[in-house]
Amino acid sequence: MSHTTLKSGYTELVDRLNRFPQGAPPSESLYKILQLLFSEREAGLVALLPIKPFTAEQASRAWKMNLTETRKVLDGLSSRAILLDMEQHGQTTYVLPPPMAGFFEFSMMRLRDDVDPQVLGELFYQYLNVEEEFIRALFVNGETQLGRTFVQEPMLSEDNALHVLDYELASEVIQTAIHRGVGMCYCRHKMSHLDRACLAPMDICMTFGGTAQSLTHHGYAREIDAKEGMDLLQEAYENGLVQFGENVRQGVSFICNCCGCCCEAMIAARKFGVLNPIHTTNFLPAIDETYCNGCGKCVTACPIEAMSLVSTNDPHRPKMKKAKVDENVCLGCGVCVRQCDKGSLSLRERAQRVITPVNSVHRVVMMAVERGGLEDLIFDNRTMWNHRAMAAVLGAVLRLPPVQRTLASQQVKSRYLEYLITRFAS
Repeated sequence: MSHTTLKSGYTELVDRLNRFPQGAPPSESLYKILQLLFSEREAGLVALLPIKPFTAEQASRAWKMNLTETRKVLDGLSSRAILLDMEQHGQTTYVLPPPMAGFFEFSMMRLRDDVDPQVLGELFYQYLNVEEEFIRALFVNGETQLGRTFVQEPMLSEDNALHVLDYELASEVIQTAIHRGVGMCYCRHKMSHLDRACLAPMDICMTFGGTAQSLTHHGYAREIDAKEGMDLLQEAYENGLVQFGENVRQGVSFICNCCGCCCEAMIAARKFGVLNPIHTTNFLPAIDETYCNGCGKCVTACPIEAMSLVSTNDPHRPKMKKAKVDENVCLGCGVCVRQCDKGSLSLRERAQRVITPVNSVHRVVMMAVERGGLEDLIFDNRTMWNHRAMAAVLGAVLRLPPVQRTLASQQVKSRYLEYLITRFAS
């Protein structure tokens, strides 16, 4: 059935997903995915949920449903990793995560019998790997991105290790997290159903904090301690995987260990590298041409094709090659440095440091400002007519050119609106 005729809970859910800065462009594939993961009733109910974390009492009011039935629905959605449920100060709060990194991935982080993983994997491949609208919206639009790269710490010299901040280290995230979980790699699991998966470890992608708490509780991840987390990180290093994590300094919720062949983040980095779809580390590989023999191991190891071999222009050895790095594309992960056994590669600091949002709220607001949709974050309760009205007004004003935006503020005569325009849209 065409999604244009599905005037139902599914279309309302798609509208709800696209109020978040990390949206989901409509397509036939998306509607088929949602029909596998949600009943039509569930889709309609989820469409009414706020973007920010909420309680069962708030959901009960939004759904006009008694609290007992509301809790039953919320717990059912959480048990399928569509919602995340987290205990905070003795109270359960819920949140609908975005599709990525969120319920798309969670749906394939374990083997399950309520959904056909073959069909779901094929649909995800179609929507994310064949159709490009979702990946472009997720990784290319705007300057602030969902994820960032962590440097391979053993590849740092003593000198540049002194300049690495704690939040830049995957080991620090692992060791300081309150909750830790490890689950099946969504990307490689998806590719396995298309006979395209590589041989990289499958059970190696980690979650932390409230996300890990919810996923381990419902069996979508396995709880681990800091030591096992560090062992998994070492295993990822040895398999040439890139650590791709949430782009925040505080409260990192995930670190995936990504291969170049299966993972959407690395695929996006290859396709749209010059547009910086993934925030880089603060390092770049430095090449010592004295020792480089052009073996190409670094080229093979690089998951995003930032390394290449070029001629040395040596008239005495016309076939001799040397490594070259495209600094506009390079993630600064250090995978290539590990593979060089000639000592010709090392890491050096970038000329300009990469800015990382403080926390997820900071990142989401920045993404909303850049991509549009700030009004949906501020006026989040769409079950209230005044929130819908104010979101529409603010959204229209924020999209005006600067001069017209100032005039609109003067005409509306709202100090609150003027503050929002100045604070969030300048």
